[in-house]
Amino acid sequence: MKRILCILTLLVVVFMAACSDDDSFSANRSNLLTFSVDTVKMDTVFSEVGSRTYTFWVFNHSGEGIRLSSVRLRNGNQTGFRVNVDGSYLDNTTGAVATGLEVRQGDSIRVFVELTAPENMKQEPQMLEDDIVFALESGVEQRVCLRAWSWDAVPVTDLIITADTLIETAKPILVYGEGIVVDSGAVLTLRNTTLYFHDKAGINVNGSLRTENVLMRGDRLDHMFDYLPYDRVSGQWRGISFGRSSTRNIMEDTEIRNALSAVVLDSAALDTTVQRLTMTRCIIHNAKGYGVLSTNSYIGLYYCQLTNTWNDCLAVYGGVADIDYCTLAQFYPFAADRGAALRFVNGNGLVLLCTNTIVTGYDTDVVMGEVSDTTNVYAYHFNNCLLRTPAVEDDTVSFKQIQWETPKDSIQGKAHFVKIDEANLDYDFHLDSLSTAHGKGCY
Repeated sequence: MKRILCILTLLVVVFMAACSDDDSFSANRSNLLTFSVDTVKMDTVFSEVGSRTYTFWVFNHSGEGIRLSSVRLRNGNQTGFRVNVDGSYLDNTTGAVATGLEVRQGDSIRVFVELTAPENMKQEPQMLEDDIVFALESGVEQRVCLRAWSWDAVPVTDLIITADTLIETAKPILVYGEGIVVDSGAVLTLRNTTLYFHDKAGINVNGSLRTENVLMRGDRLDHMFDYLPYDRVSGQWRGISFGRSSTRNIMEDTEIRNALSAVVLDSAALDTTVQRLTMTRCIIHNAKGYGVLSTNSYIGLYYCQLTNTWNDCLAVYGGVADIDYCTLAQFYPFAADRGAALRFVNGNGLVLLCTNTIVTGYDTDVVMGEVSDTTNVYAYHFNNCLLRTPAVEDDTVSFKQIQWETPKDSIQGKAHFVKIDEANLDYDFHLDSLSTAHGKGCY
């Protein structure tokens, strides 16, 4: 019994000594905190739009506990940064200061940082900087720098265009809600601007849309991972939909990326004298649905790039399609059941002319022609094209001067292009110097 009591007494003494060590705090100036980062570098944010949450750790490896006289933002509440230190919010009502914090030896605390930047009244992004100042009980001050770029933008929510309208601005346009609707009979002209669409926003066109030197993309400027910006992730916004009353749409030098379905033309009464959509020198890249889906419409695509879509890069369901000097490349990386680079179906009748065009991708056959109605016209003609599909040797009327591509070719598929970086989702569809497809495609 005495032996047991001795052992218990010894354990109690050891435990109390350990607790005493853990609870020992020192004002020794040589005892310092350690930080997981010295600078919190944020992505570019739009003014008056909250950022995502960034975080870092504060460690105490000094051997003794450290008390903090205060943690504060150097510039108070003037820069728009919001900070939470181990559950204590640097509240603007108290001058953006927290007190009464401590970090026991061997322990750590976590810091969360967000930013809602004020307008900077500039055309270009402006840098914002501040410091989180950790004032130790010893009188020593340690700092972690906060750094971000803030960009003024023009917010638009559920905009309805009822009359001819020109939008041209150097400031980016943020599109919220359902997005933009162009009423029947109205013409919306977008020129020399960039539109950033929030989740589920898009453009519905019942009248006409004209674009010139325009970029349309999702509004996430931050990164999903360190190596992967959200701009390389598909499905960020809804895309553009042309209703049955919409016609005479013209898009030039326009890029549409990371949408659901980038361009969809609803079925309409076919007019073979007027193109419903004319696209020249346009890029559609990285869509979670279709690149261009045309139903019973007359469309023209000239010097365009349609690449990396979960469904077809270009799908033509009836109507008339004129495709010249385009690059249709299906290297969508997120799904094995990706669509074709080019699909054409006769529907209510089809006339398709494809010249000087590259049609390639991962799969052995990325050109899909289908007959849905044997009583309707089904006419297609390919001339001076590279086609990744089994060769059609017995049809010299529909196929002329064709370069039939197979997986056995020394230069084929992604080898044609300057960069197909699947790991980082980084692509450049200009032709590589070794490509056998020079003289074809949009570049």
